Amino acid sequence: FLISDGVMPSNEGRGYVLRRIIRRAVRHGNKLGAKGSFFYKLVAALIEQMGQAYPELAKQQEIIEKVLRIEEEQFGKTLERGLAILEESLTDLTGDVIPGELVFKLYDTYGFPADLTADVARERFMSIDEDGFQQCMAVQRKTAQQAGKFGADYNQQLKSDKHTDFKGYDATHYSGTVIEMFAQGEAVSVLEDGQQGIVVLDRTPFYAESGGQVGDTGTLTVAGGEFTVTNTTKLGNAFAHHGTVMGRIGVNDKVEASIDDARRARVKKNHTATHILHEALRQLLGEHVSQKGSLVDPERLRFDFSHFEAVTKAELREIERVVNDEIRRNFALNTELMAIDTAKEKGAMALFGEKYDDEVRVVTIGDYSIELCGGTHVNRAGDIGLFKIVSESGIAAGVRRIEAVTGADAIAYVSEQEQHLNDVAALVKGDSASVLEKVTVLLEKAKGLEKQIAQLNDKLASAAGASLLDSVVEINGVKLLVANVEGTESKALRGMVDDLKNKIGSGVIALGVADGDKVSLIVGVTKDLTGKVKAGELVNHMASQVGGKGGGRPDMAQAGGSEPQNLSSALDSVTAWLTERT
Repeated sequence: FLISDGVMPSNEGRGYVLRRIIRRAVRHGNKLGAKGSFFYKLVAALIEQMGQAYPELAKQQEIIEKVLRIEEEQFGKTLERGLAILEESLTDLTGDVIPGELVFKLYDTYGFPADLTADVARERFMSIDEDGFQQCMAVQRKTAQQAGKFGADYNQQLKSDKHTDFKGYDATHYSGTVIEMFAQGEAVSVLEDGQQGIVVLDRTPFYAESGGQVGDTGTLTVAGGEFTVTNTTKLGNAFAHHGTVMGRIGVNDKVEASIDDARRARVKKNHTATHILHEALRQLLGEHVSQKGSLVDPERLRFDFSHFEAVTKAELREIERVVNDEIRRNFALNTELMAIDTAKEKGAMALFGEKYDDEVRVVTIGDYSIELCGGTHVNRAGDIGLFKIVSESGIAAGVRRIEAVTGADAIAYVSEQEQHLNDVAALVKGDSASVLEKVTVLLEKAKGLEKQIAQLNDKLASAAGASLLDSVVEINGVKLLVANVEGTESKALRGMVDDLKNKIGSGVIALGVADGDKVSLIVGVTKDLTGKVKAGELVNHMASQVGGKGGGRPDMAQAGGSEPQNLSSALDSVTAWLTERT
């Protein structure tokens, strides 16, 4: 199909054809990724051809096929949703050009590519407003740039040619000398009482933020006062201690640097736990898992990793169990400095795309984990105490995130969850052992009651609708029913309109109801009249008068509003609106 009569289409032509194949397949419910299909045979052939140059492809063939299938399914959902919205929008469109704002909305809100919108337009002998789309894109980029500049920390623009010798692997207190200082982005020689600034030392036990681990906090004590450190970052090879001085501190002053040891201890537990978690994920989910980012602070750990689907609850329980098993094995942590090539030969995991020095620090946890890492860690895995996963979520295509707590924070989290469970048990007059059964019974009972209520509401709405038939009038040969259906739930309006359409046979129905400070509107048009009257146009005419907007199909459209005081006038305006169009 792609090479018709021996003529290979252009790249643009091939892309157009492939998109049409995929779109038509999805629209007609076909799955390109079915086992044994051309799609799978093509993947297998490509892997076979490229396998000699890239042997890891053959090893990961099953994973590749699964990822491609998931991508296809996700694309199919995007396609179906976007096509439905586009079809609905085109119904009320006049002219043969799709506005750039609509193309951008489909792209930005629903992930529907602009070139696919252009494909649909070509099928209908239409075009898209490319200039308008690019203008919307430009506005979005400008907004993003301005948001990025807001609140920028100009200290990040500082540069230093100094070097700080880090002593924090073995010490929490150390003597050093001030070699450089900054205030408000400028180099200074003195910081006076109450002044905020940055202090650079020749030697420090303070860990500077890097590799996902937060910077240390603590104090720098000098003869003339004390500098409270609120964060530590890197300025090239220099360690920048951020904070506020009480008294006075100057360049060449001797200082006693002391980190917040209790805070550091919590950070170390979380950091070591990420190493164990990383290995557990690779063992249980597959070797395709790799670290994509992390945050290690005193309160929690956050670990981002590559994976193509959500981690199931059962998998999370197993991951948590494995990590805690390794903690209880209580392996000692060993750190070594070695050449980067030697570290890789030993199996140390490195982050793809990261730059490493010729000599690297390797952290090994027993026979379980070996990674390149410059952070601080506990002495033994057992020091972590307890590991508890708090959440798992997706943050980008193919990237998942696990958040967890350790040690005393994990115990506190478990205690809090237990208290919540006991509170729920008390509400249902049970205990932690029976709460699940009792809540299940209550939910089933609630569902039954909700069903009964819905049935009663439908009957009430039907009865109310029947009484409205006396209000039908005729406008230029078209039956019209307009009513304020007080006391009717908004979710019952659609069923009421369908019932009324069946009873009047041919006509237009416009209903509205106010509930507190909200207005619900609905318009129904029988099929024989949609060529003259569009439900979406009428409902938007009404909605504009009650501070809202809406949309829908030509035969059924709904809208909401926030000005119930204008509902009566909005309903009254329908007769004049219909008179103009019939």
